[in-house]
Amino acid sequence: MKIGLDVMGGDFAPGATVAGAILAHKELSPSDRIVLIGETGTILGELEKHHADPALFDIVHAHDVIGMGEHPTHAIVRKPESSISIGFKELKHKRIDAFASAGSSGAMLVGAIYSVNNIQGVIRPCTSTVLPQENGGLGLLLDIGTNPDAKPDVMYQFGLLGSIMARNVYKINNPRVALLNIGHEEGKGNLLSQATYQLMKEGKDFNFTGNIESRDLFKNKADVIVCDGFTGNILLKNIEGMFRLMMKRGLTDDFFTRFNYENYGGTPILGINSTVVVGHGISNDIAIKNMILLARDVHHAKLSQKIKRALSRVTVVVRD
Repeated sequence: MKIGLDVMGGDFAPGATVAGAILAHKELSPSDRIVLIGETGTILGELEKHHADPALFDIVHAHDVIGMGEHPTHAIVRKPESSISIGFKELKHKRIDAFASAGSSGAMLVGAIYSVNNIQGVIRPCTSTVLPQENGGLGLLLDIGTNPDAKPDVMYQFGLLGSIMARNVYKINNPRVALLNIGHEEGKGNLLSQATYQLMKEGKDFNFTGNIESRDLFKNKADVIVCDGFTGNILLKNIEGMFRLMMKRGLTDDFFTRFNYENYGGTPILGINSTVVVGHGISNDIAIKNMILLARDVHHAKLSQKIKRALSRVTVVVRD
């Protein structure tokens, strides 16, 4: 496969992105190829710094960059020669099999929707994050910011998308899907939570186990935790803030080390017709390497195709 990498995306680009690509190349199979997308002279200069052979990579020139603070839709339209826009052109025309970037997450979402489109039947694509569990396993939390104003039918689909990802990428058999709420009893929560609970309770498309409270997120009580993007983003950033505070104070052990974002690389955008992975804006070379490897794993898992098949036999009618 060919994995496209936005060399210009991220707070520490292009140094960290090229260094991460070099690290990833060492772990990919000989049949896999990394395509570096960005300003050619800059890429060659970074490869030279690391004494890396340019022949190990494909290079696609892009002379513009979409900044983190730019309006995603406007930037995609007004900067067709940016590394993100060029990356999606390559993906749309199947010159690459996956595209990864630590740049603007908004631009990545807009680019994905407009270039490779939603899978038919998916109301809203979403993103997820890994939650380390005390027993050594992991769980998935979604959505983490893509959909701040989700509706019950959208939340139901999050459960289905998360279940498919947990089963096929992380090899969790019959994933337990729970709804994040302020109590575990049925009938708890706001109107969105109550309506979503009823849909999930009545549906047969995934293994719904009920509500889960935030204090139980790491106790292996669920494999997939569903919430709206507003709640998920606040929760994720709270976890990241606590992790950084603990590291600053030297409070760590093997469990808390697993909260380091570098270990996971990023998150695929679930519900689109290809493999697109978004990394953390502060990604270093290790995180970039793992973002590339995640793109490989998601592509090999044929996640998009499996989502299509699952939606063709969904038991709950969802509509925007």
